[in-house]
Amino acid sequence: MSMNIALSGLGAAQKDLNTTSNNIANANTFGFKESRAEFGDVYSSSIFSNAKTTTGGGVQTSTVAQQFHEGSSIYTNNPLDLRVSGSGFFAVADNKNEPANNNLTRNGAFHLNNENELVNSEGKFLLGYPVNKESNTVASYEAKSMKIDDIFGQPTKSNNIKVSLNLPNKETAPKNGTFDFNDPDSFSRSTSSTIYDSLGKPYKMTTYYVAKYDPNATPTNANTWEVHQTITNNSGEERLLKPDPSLNKNYQVTIPDPTDPTKDQVVGYIMKFDQNGQPEAGQPLNIQMETFASAGIDVGGADPTQTLNMNYDDPTQYASAFEVRKFEDVDGATTGYLSKVDIDPEGNILASYSNGKDVVVGRVALARVSNEQGLAQLGGTLWNTTQESGQAIWGDASQGSFGAIKSGTLEQSNIDMTQELVDLITAQRNFQASSRALDVNNQLQQNILQIR
Repeated sequence: MSMNIALSGLGAAQKDLNTTSNNIANANTFGFKESRAEFGDVYSSSIFSNAKTTTGGGVQTSTVAQQFHEGSSIYTNNPLDLRVSGSGFFAVADNKNEPANNNLTRNGAFHLNNENELVNSEGKFLLGYPVNKESNTVASYEAKSMKIDDIFGQPTKSNNIKVSLNLPNKETAPKNGTFDFNDPDSFSRSTSSTIYDSLGKPYKMTTYYVAKYDPNATPTNANTWEVHQTITNNSGEERLLKPDPSLNKNYQVTIPDPTDPTKDQVVGYIMKFDQNGQPEAGQPLNIQMETFASAGIDVGGADPTQTLNMNYDDPTQYASAFEVRKFEDVDGATTGYLSKVDIDPEGNILASYSNGKDVVVGRVALARVSNEQGLAQLGGTLWNTTQESGQAIWGDASQGSFGAIKSGTLEQSNIDMTQELVDLITAQRNFQASSRALDVNNQLQQNILQIR
Protein backbone atom coordinates (compact mmCIF):
# COMPACT_ATOMS: atom_id res chain seq x y z
CA MET A 1 0.00 0.00 0.00
CA SER A 2 2.73 2.46 0.98
CA MET A 3 4.51 1.74 -2.32
CA ASN A 4 1.40 2.84 -4.24
CA ILE A 5 1.11 5.98 -2.13
CA ALA A 6 4.71 6.90 -2.89
CA LEU A 7 4.18 6.14 -6.57
CA SER A 8 1.13 8.44 -6.67
CA GLY A 9 3.28 11.16 -5.11
CA LEU A 10 5.86 10.65 -7.83
CA GLY A 11 3.17 10.88 -10.52
CA ALA A 12 1.76 14.09 -9.01
CA ALA A 13 5.21 15.67 -8.76
CA GLN A 14 5.91 14.69 -12.35
CA LYS A 15 2.59 16.25 -13.47
CA ASP A 16 3.51 19.44 -11.59
CA LEU A 17 6.94 19.45 -13.23
CA ASN A 18 5.40 18.94 -16.68
CA THR A 19 2.91 21.76 -16.15
CA THR A 20 5.55 24.19 -14.89
CA SER A 21 7.93 23.25 -17.72
CA ASN A 22 5.20 23.87 -20.28
CA ASN A 23 4.54 27.31 -18.78
CA ILE A 24 8.23 28.20 -18.92
CA ALA A 25 8.56 26.93 -22.50
CA ASN A 26 5.72 29.24 -23.61
CA ALA A 27 6.92 32.34 -21.80
CA ASN A 28 7.31 34.12 -25.18
CA THR A 29 4.15 32.76 -26.83
CA PHE A 30 1.71 35.59 -27.59
CA GLY A 31 -1.69 35.10 -25.98
CA PHE A 32 -0.58 32.01 -24.00
CA LYS A 33 -2.33 31.35 -20.68
CA GLU A 34 -0.47 29.63 -17.88
CA SER A 35 -1.75 26.37 -16.40
CA ARG A 36 -1.77 25.21 -12.81
CA ALA A 37 -1.82 21.57 -11.71
CA GLU A 38 -4.34 21.04 -8.93
CA PHE A 39 -4.32 17.89 -6.81
CA GLY A 40 -6.64 16.04 -4.45
CA ASP A 41 -6.04 13.26 -1.95
CA VAL A 42 -7.16 9.65 -2.50
CA TYR A 43 -9.18 8.16 0.33
CA SER A 44 -11.31 5.05 0.47
CA SER A 45 -13.01 3.15 3.29
CA SER A 46 -15.49 0.35 3.72
CA ILE A 47 -17.83 -1.01 6.36
CA PHE A 48 -15.08 -3.41 7.41
CA SER A 49 -12.51 -0.68 8.13
CA ASN A 50 -12.15 1.74 10.98
CA ALA A 51 -12.39 5.29 9.64
CA LYS A 52 -10.36 6.57 12.59
CA THR A 53 -7.34 4.46 11.68
CA THR A 54 -7.62 4.35 7.89
CA THR A 55 -4.86 6.27 6.06
CA GLY A 56 -5.20 7.97 2.71
CA GLY A 57 -4.38 6.20 -0.53
CA GLY A 58 -2.11 8.88 -1.98
CA VAL A 59 -2.70 11.79 -4.36
CA GLN A 60 -4.30 12.28 -7.75
CA THR A 61 -4.42 15.10 -10.28
CA SER A 62 -7.79 16.84 -10.05
CA THR A 63 -7.29 19.14 -13.01
CA VAL A 64 -4.79 21.22 -14.91
CA ALA A 65 -6.56 24.58 -14.70
CA GLN A 66 -5.76 27.43 -17.08
CA GLN A 67 -5.41 30.90 -15.61
CA PHE A 68 -6.96 33.55 -17.88
CA HIS A 69 -5.70 36.74 -16.26
CA GLU A 70 -4.24 39.22 -18.76
CA GLY A 71 -0.63 39.27 -19.83
CA SER A 72 1.40 42.41 -20.33
CA SER A 73 1.54 44.34 -23.61
CA ILE A 74 4.24 44.47 -26.23
CA TYR A 75 4.03 47.36 -28.68
CA THR A 76 4.75 46.87 -32.37
CA ASN A 77 4.65 48.99 -35.53
CA ASN A 78 2.14 46.68 -37.22
CA PRO A 79 -1.45 48.04 -37.07
CA LEU A 80 -2.74 44.48 -37.65
CA ASP A 81 -1.22 43.33 -34.36
CA LEU A 82 -4.16 43.36 -31.96
CA ARG A 83 -4.83 42.67 -28.32
CA VAL A 84 -8.01 42.59 -26.28
CA SER A 85 -7.68 44.85 -23.27
CA GLY A 86 -10.23 43.21 -21.02
CA SER A 87 -12.59 40.31 -21.54
CA GLY A 88 -13.08 38.54 -24.85
CA PHE A 89 -11.42 36.41 -27.50
CA PHE A 90 -10.75 36.77 -31.21
CA ALA A 91 -12.46 34.16 -33.38
CA VAL A 92 -10.61 32.41 -36.21
CA ALA A 93 -11.75 29.78 -38.69
CA ASP A 94 -9.86 27.22 -40.80
CA ASN A 95 -12.26 27.65 -43.72
CA LYS A 96 -13.50 31.12 -44.65
CA ASN A 97 -16.64 29.53 -46.13
CA GLU A 98 -17.46 27.82 -42.82
CA PRO A 99 -17.11 30.58 -40.20
CA ALA A 100 -19.39 28.69 -37.80
CA ASN A 101 -16.56 26.18 -37.25
CA ASN A 102 -14.27 28.53 -35.39
CA ASN A 103 -11.82 28.62 -32.52
CA LEU A 104 -11.09 31.27 -29.91
CA THR A 105 -7.71 32.88 -29.31
CA ARG A 106 -6.04 35.75 -27.49
CA ASN A 107 -3.12 35.81 -29.92
CA GLY A 108 -3.77 38.87 -32.11
CA ALA A 109 -0.79 38.61 -34.48
CA PHE A 110 -2.60 38.97 -37.81
CA HIS A 111 -1.51 39.89 -41.32
CA LEU A 112 -2.88 40.02 -44.87
CA ASN A 113 -2.55 36.94 -47.07
CA ASN A 114 -2.16 36.98 -50.87
CA GLU A 115 -5.89 37.67 -51.25
CA ASN A 116 -5.86 40.57 -48.76
CA GLU A 117 -7.70 38.57 -46.11
CA LEU A 118 -6.85 38.91 -42.43
CA VAL A 119 -5.24 35.70 -41.17
CA ASN A 120 -3.00 34.59 -38.32
CA SER A 121 0.39 32.87 -38.60
CA GLU A 122 -1.30 29.49 -39.17
CA GLY A 123 -3.44 30.84 -42.00
CA LYS A 124 -6.67 30.83 -40.00
CA PHE A 125 -9.13 33.56 -40.97
CA LEU A 126 -9.98 36.34 -38.51
CA LEU A 127 -13.75 36.70 -38.19
CA GLY A 128 -15.61 40.00 -38.09
CA TYR A 129 -18.94 41.65 -38.80
CA PRO A 130 -20.02 43.44 -41.99
CA VAL A 131 -20.62 47.16 -41.46
CA ASN A 132 -23.18 49.55 -42.96
CA LYS A 133 -21.01 51.97 -44.97
CA GLU A 134 -23.28 54.97 -44.40
CA SER A 135 -23.79 54.70 -40.62
CA ASN A 136 -20.73 52.57 -39.71
CA THR A 137 -23.00 50.31 -37.64
CA VAL A 138 -22.91 46.52 -37.67
CA ALA A 139 -25.17 45.25 -40.44
CA SER A 140 -25.24 41.64 -39.19
CA TYR A 141 -23.80 39.84 -36.18
CA GLU A 142 -23.16 36.76 -38.29
CA ALA A 143 -19.37 36.66 -38.20
CA LYS A 144 -17.42 36.00 -41.39
CA SER A 145 -13.86 36.32 -42.69
CA MET A 146 -12.51 39.84 -43.20
CA LYS A 147 -11.03 41.09 -46.48
CA ILE A 148 -9.48 44.49 -47.25
CA ASP A 149 -9.61 45.46 -50.92
CA ASP A 150 -6.32 46.81 -52.22
CA ILE A 151 -8.15 48.91 -54.85
CA PHE A 152 -11.10 51.12 -53.98
CA GLY A 153 -13.93 51.62 -56.41
CA GLN A 154 -14.35 53.03 -59.88
CA PRO A 155 -13.50 56.66 -60.61
CA THR A 156 -16.39 59.09 -60.13
CA LYS A 157 -16.63 62.64 -61.42
CA SER A 158 -16.83 65.64 -59.13
CA ASN A 159 -20.25 67.19 -58.91
CA ASN A 160 -20.92 68.72 -55.50
CA ILE A 161 -18.38 70.93 -53.74
CA LYS A 162 -19.09 71.87 -50.12
CA VAL A 163 -17.50 75.13 -48.99
CA SER A 164 -17.40 76.72 -45.57
CA LEU A 165 -15.27 79.83 -45.10
CA ASN A 166 -14.88 83.25 -43.52
CA LEU A 167 -14.22 86.29 -45.69
CA PRO A 168 -12.64 89.09 -43.62
CA ASN A 169 -14.71 92.18 -42.97
CA LYS A 170 -13.54 95.41 -44.68
CA GLU A 171 -10.92 93.69 -46.82
CA THR A 172 -9.71 96.49 -49.12
CA ALA A 173 -10.45 96.04 -52.82
CA PRO A 174 -7.44 94.96 -54.93
CA LYS A 175 -5.41 97.60 -56.75
CA ASN A 176 -6.60 96.58 -60.22
CA GLY A 177 -10.35 96.72 -60.49
CA THR A 178 -10.95 94.25 -63.35
CA PHE A 179 -10.47 90.60 -62.39
CA ASP A 180 -7.82 88.66 -64.29
CA PHE A 181 -6.59 85.37 -62.84
CA ASN A 182 -3.18 86.07 -64.40
CA ASP A 183 -2.90 89.34 -62.43
CA PRO A 184 -2.29 88.90 -58.65
CA ASP A 185 -3.25 92.57 -58.14
CA SER A 186 -6.79 91.91 -59.38
CA PHE A 187 -7.98 89.57 -56.60
CA SER A 188 -7.79 89.50 -52.80
CA ARG A 189 -7.52 85.82 -51.94
CA SER A 190 -7.37 82.49 -53.73
CA THR A 191 -7.58 78.80 -52.84
CA SER A 192 -7.15 75.65 -54.91
CA SER A 193 -8.33 72.07 -54.73
CA THR A 194 -8.33 68.91 -56.86
CA ILE A 195 -11.40 67.67 -58.71
CA TYR A 196 -11.90 64.67 -61.01
CA ASP A 197 -13.63 63.94 -64.29
CA SER A 198 -15.59 60.77 -65.11
CA LEU A 199 -12.38 58.90 -65.98
CA GLY A 200 -10.72 59.82 -62.71
CA LYS A 201 -8.32 62.39 -64.21
CA PRO A 202 -7.44 65.15 -61.72
CA TYR A 203 -7.82 68.87 -62.44
CA LYS A 204 -6.77 71.86 -60.42
CA MET A 205 -9.73 74.02 -59.46
CA THR A 206 -8.88 77.54 -58.25
CA THR A 207 -11.31 79.91 -56.55
CA TYR A 208 -10.56 83.65 -56.52
CA TYR A 209 -12.17 86.04 -54.04
CA VAL A 210 -12.30 89.73 -54.91
CA ALA A 211 -13.20 92.21 -52.13
CA LYS A 212 -15.29 95.17 -53.29
CA TYR A 213 -14.81 97.36 -50.24
CA ASP A 214 -13.87 100.93 -51.16
CA PRO A 215 -13.83 103.32 -48.14
CA ASN A 216 -14.21 106.34 -50.43
CA ALA A 217 -17.20 105.01 -52.34
CA THR A 218 -20.84 105.66 -51.44
CA PRO A 219 -22.12 103.12 -50.57
CA THR A 220 -18.87 101.49 -49.55
CA ASN A 221 -19.85 97.92 -50.56
CA ALA A 222 -18.14 96.74 -47.35
CA ASN A 223 -20.09 93.49 -47.38
CA THR A 224 -19.70 92.45 -51.03
CA TRP A 225 -17.32 89.98 -52.65
CA GLU A 226 -16.89 88.66 -56.19
CA VAL A 227 -16.10 84.96 -56.63
CA HIS A 228 -14.48 83.48 -59.75
CA GLN A 229 -13.56 79.85 -60.47
CA THR A 230 -11.09 78.38 -62.95
CA ILE A 231 -10.13 74.86 -64.04
CA THR A 232 -6.58 74.05 -65.12
CA ASN A 233 -6.28 71.47 -67.90
CA ASN A 234 -3.73 68.69 -67.73
CA SER A 235 -1.81 70.70 -70.31
CA GLY A 236 -1.54 73.56 -67.80
CA GLU A 237 -4.07 75.87 -69.50
CA GLU A 238 -6.31 77.71 -67.01
CA ARG A 239 -9.91 78.19 -68.13
CA LEU A 240 -12.58 80.34 -66.47
CA LEU A 241 -15.54 78.27 -65.24
CA LYS A 242 -18.58 80.54 -65.29
CA PRO A 243 -21.78 80.26 -63.27
CA ASP A 244 -24.95 79.25 -65.04
CA PRO A 245 -26.61 82.36 -66.60
CA SER A 246 -29.88 81.47 -64.85
CA LEU A 247 -28.34 82.78 -61.61
CA ASN A 248 -30.23 85.71 -60.07
CA LYS A 249 -29.03 88.86 -61.86
CA ASN A 250 -28.45 90.63 -58.52
CA TYR A 251 -25.69 88.14 -57.83
CA GLN A 252 -24.04 87.99 -61.25
CA VAL A 253 -20.64 89.39 -62.22
CA THR A 254 -20.90 90.39 -65.88
CA ILE A 255 -18.75 91.90 -68.62
CA PRO A 256 -19.74 92.89 -72.17
CA ASP A 257 -19.90 89.85 -74.44
CA PRO A 258 -17.02 90.22 -76.94
CA THR A 259 -19.11 88.57 -79.67
CA ASP A 260 -22.12 90.81 -79.05
CA PRO A 261 -21.47 94.12 -77.18
CA THR A 262 -25.22 94.61 -76.68
CA LYS A 263 -25.24 91.61 -74.34
CA ASP A 264 -23.52 90.84 -71.08
CA GLN A 265 -21.50 87.71 -70.32
CA VAL A 266 -21.66 86.17 -66.82
CA VAL A 267 -18.10 85.51 -65.56
CA GLY A 268 -18.56 85.12 -61.81
CA TYR A 269 -20.97 85.49 -58.91
CA ILE A 270 -21.40 87.84 -55.97
CA MET A 271 -21.61 87.02 -52.27
CA LYS A 272 -23.23 89.60 -50.00
CA PHE A 273 -23.38 89.65 -46.23
CA ASP A 274 -25.50 91.53 -43.71
CA GLN A 275 -24.33 93.58 -40.73
CA ASN A 276 -24.06 90.41 -38.61
CA GLY A 277 -21.63 88.78 -41.01
CA GLN A 278 -24.25 86.34 -42.28
CA PRO A 279 -25.36 85.86 -45.93
CA GLU A 280 -27.98 88.49 -46.72
CA ALA A 281 -31.57 87.43 -47.33
CA GLY A 282 -31.90 86.03 -50.83
CA GLN A 283 -28.20 85.21 -51.20
CA PRO A 284 -27.98 81.97 -53.26
CA LEU A 285 -25.83 79.40 -51.47
CA ASN A 286 -26.05 76.74 -54.18
CA ILE A 287 -24.35 77.99 -57.33
CA GLN A 288 -24.67 75.88 -60.47
CA MET A 289 -21.67 76.24 -62.81
CA GLU A 290 -21.55 75.74 -66.59
CA THR A 291 -20.51 72.46 -68.19
CA PHE A 292 -16.86 71.65 -68.84
CA ALA A 293 -17.59 71.68 -72.57
CA SER A 294 -19.02 75.23 -72.36
CA ALA A 295 -15.87 76.33 -70.52
CA GLY A 296 -13.69 74.89 -73.29
CA ILE A 297 -11.99 72.41 -70.95
CA ASP A 298 -10.30 69.53 -72.75
CA VAL A 299 -11.52 66.41 -70.90
CA GLY A 300 -9.85 63.94 -73.26
CA GLY A 301 -12.75 61.53 -73.75
CA ALA A 302 -14.39 62.01 -70.34
CA ASP A 303 -17.96 63.29 -69.88
CA PRO A 304 -18.02 66.84 -71.36
CA THR A 305 -21.40 67.62 -69.74
CA GLN A 306 -19.88 67.49 -66.24
CA THR A 307 -20.92 70.40 -64.03
CA LEU A 308 -20.05 71.57 -60.55
CA ASN A 309 -22.44 72.72 -57.84
CA MET A 310 -20.85 75.09 -55.34
CA ASN A 311 -22.70 74.47 -52.06
CA TYR A 312 -21.85 77.09 -49.42
CA ASP A 313 -22.29 75.86 -45.86
CA ASP A 314 -22.55 78.72 -43.36
CA PRO A 315 -20.26 81.27 -45.06
CA THR A 316 -19.48 84.24 -42.82
CA GLN A 317 -17.89 87.68 -42.98
CA TYR A 318 -16.50 88.37 -39.54
CA ALA A 319 -13.77 90.74 -38.41
CA SER A 320 -11.23 87.89 -38.41
CA ALA A 321 -8.73 86.39 -40.80
CA PHE A 322 -9.55 84.75 -44.09
CA GLU A 323 -10.22 81.07 -43.33
CA VAL A 324 -11.42 78.14 -45.42
CA ARG A 325 -13.02 75.85 -42.89
CA LYS A 326 -14.05 73.25 -45.45
CA PHE A 327 -13.58 72.71 -49.17
CA GLU A 328 -14.86 69.19 -49.77
CA ASP A 329 -15.33 67.34 -53.03
CA VAL A 330 -18.30 65.18 -52.05
CA ASP A 331 -18.48 62.95 -55.14
CA GLY A 332 -15.20 63.00 -57.04
CA ALA A 333 -12.60 60.28 -56.72
CA THR A 334 -10.02 58.53 -58.81
CA THR A 335 -9.13 54.87 -58.41
CA GLY A 336 -7.45 54.46 -55.04
CA TYR A 337 -4.84 51.96 -53.84
CA LEU A 338 -4.58 50.75 -50.27
CA SER A 339 -2.11 52.89 -48.36
CA LYS A 340 -2.84 52.28 -44.68
CA VAL A 341 -4.97 50.18 -42.33
CA ASP A 342 -6.08 51.34 -38.88
CA ILE A 343 -8.20 49.57 -36.26
CA ASP A 344 -9.91 51.63 -33.57
CA PRO A 345 -10.72 50.51 -29.96
CA GLU A 346 -14.19 49.39 -31.09
CA GLY A 347 -12.65 47.06 -33.65
CA ASN A 348 -13.58 49.06 -36.76
CA ILE A 349 -11.16 48.29 -39.61
CA LEU A 350 -10.48 51.56 -41.44
CA ALA A 351 -8.79 51.26 -44.83
CA SER A 352 -7.18 54.40 -46.26
CA TYR A 353 -6.63 54.70 -50.00
CA SER A 354 -4.35 56.84 -52.14
CA ASN A 355 -7.32 58.83 -53.51
CA GLY A 356 -8.03 60.22 -50.05
CA LYS A 357 -10.99 57.94 -49.33
CA ASP A 358 -11.30 56.23 -45.95
CA VAL A 359 -13.58 53.21 -45.79
CA VAL A 360 -14.70 51.11 -42.81
CA VAL A 361 -14.50 47.60 -44.26
CA GLY A 362 -15.75 45.72 -41.20
CA ARG A 363 -15.54 45.29 -37.45
CA VAL A 364 -13.49 42.69 -35.61
CA ALA A 365 -15.76 40.18 -33.85
CA LEU A 366 -15.22 39.32 -30.20
CA ALA A 367 -16.58 36.34 -28.29
CA ARG A 368 -16.66 35.33 -24.64
CA VAL A 369 -17.88 32.38 -22.60
CA SER A 370 -19.41 32.04 -19.16
CA ASN A 371 -16.68 29.76 -17.83
CA GLU A 372 -13.26 30.34 -19.38
CA GLN A 373 -11.64 27.44 -17.49
CA GLY A 374 -14.11 25.12 -19.19
CA LEU A 375 -12.62 25.84 -22.63
CA ALA A 376 -10.88 22.95 -24.36
CA GLN A 377 -7.23 23.71 -25.14
CA LEU A 378 -6.21 22.88 -28.73
CA GLY A 379 -2.63 24.15 -28.93
CA GLY A 380 -1.47 27.08 -30.99
CA THR A 381 -3.09 29.36 -28.34
CA LEU A 382 -6.51 28.17 -29.55
CA TRP A 383 -9.51 27.04 -27.56
CA ASN A 384 -12.82 25.40 -28.35
CA THR A 385 -16.07 25.90 -26.50
CA THR A 386 -17.40 22.92 -24.54
CA GLN A 387 -20.53 22.13 -22.58
CA GLU A 388 -18.62 23.11 -19.44
CA SER A 389 -17.55 26.51 -20.83
CA GLY A 390 -20.94 27.34 -22.36
CA GLN A 391 -21.63 28.57 -25.84
CA ALA A 392 -19.78 31.57 -27.25
CA ILE A 393 -21.46 34.94 -26.73
CA TRP A 394 -20.74 37.34 -29.59
CA GLY A 395 -20.42 41.09 -29.31
CA ASP A 396 -18.53 44.32 -30.04
CA ALA A 397 -15.32 45.57 -28.51
CA SER A 398 -15.75 48.28 -25.85
CA GLN A 399 -19.41 47.32 -25.46
CA GLY A 400 -20.86 45.75 -22.31
CA SER A 401 -18.44 43.30 -20.73
CA PHE A 402 -16.18 43.13 -23.79
CA GLY A 403 -12.77 44.76 -23.63
CA ALA A 404 -11.34 47.31 -26.04
CA ILE A 405 -9.13 46.40 -28.98
CA LYS A 406 -5.67 47.95 -29.10
CA SER A 407 -4.00 48.14 -32.49
CA GLY A 408 -0.23 47.82 -32.81
CA THR A 409 -0.13 45.86 -29.55
CA LEU A 410 0.16 42.16 -28.71
CA GLU A 411 -0.66 40.38 -25.45
CA GLN A 412 2.30 38.51 -24.04
CA SER A 413 1.92 35.27 -22.09
CA ASN A 414 0.74 35.76 -18.53
CA ILE A 415 3.67 33.74 -17.17
CA ASP A 416 5.43 35.06 -14.06
CA MET A 417 8.89 33.59 -14.61
CA THR A 418 9.97 34.11 -10.99
CA GLN A 419 6.95 32.24 -9.67
CA GLU A 420 7.42 29.47 -12.24
CA LEU A 421 11.03 28.91 -11.17
CA VAL A 422 9.95 28.72 -7.52
CA ASP A 423 7.23 26.22 -8.51
CA LEU A 424 9.85 24.23 -10.42
CA ILE A 425 12.04 23.95 -7.32
CA THR A 426 9.02 22.97 -5.20
CA ALA A 427 7.96 20.26 -7.67
CA GLN A 428 11.53 18.97 -7.75
CA ARG A 429 11.62 18.74 -3.92
CA ASN A 430 8.28 16.93 -3.89
CA PHE A 431 9.59 14.45 -6.47
CA GLN A 432 12.71 13.86 -4.40
CA ALA A 433 10.66 13.33 -1.24
CA SER A 434 8.34 10.85 -2.94
CA SER A 435 11.37 9.05 -4.37
CA ARG A 436 12.85 8.84 -0.88
CA ALA A 437 9.57 7.39 0.46
CA LEU A 438 9.61 4.79 -2.31
CA ASP A 439 13.25 3.95 -1.47
CA VAL A 440 12.43 3.51 2.22
CA ASN A 441 9.54 1.20 1.34
CA ASN A 442 11.88 -0.83 -0.85
CA GLN A 443 14.44 -1.18 1.96
CA LEU A 444 11.77 -2.32 4.43
CA GLN A 445 10.57 -4.98 2.02
CA GLN A 446 14.17 -6.13 1.53
CA ASN A 447 14.57 -6.41 5.30
CA ILE A 448 11.37 -8.48 5.58
CA LEU A 449 12.55 -10.82 2.83
CA GLN A 450 15.87 -11.37 4.64
CA ILE A 451 14.22 -12.56 7.89
CA ARG A 452 15.04 -16.28 8.56
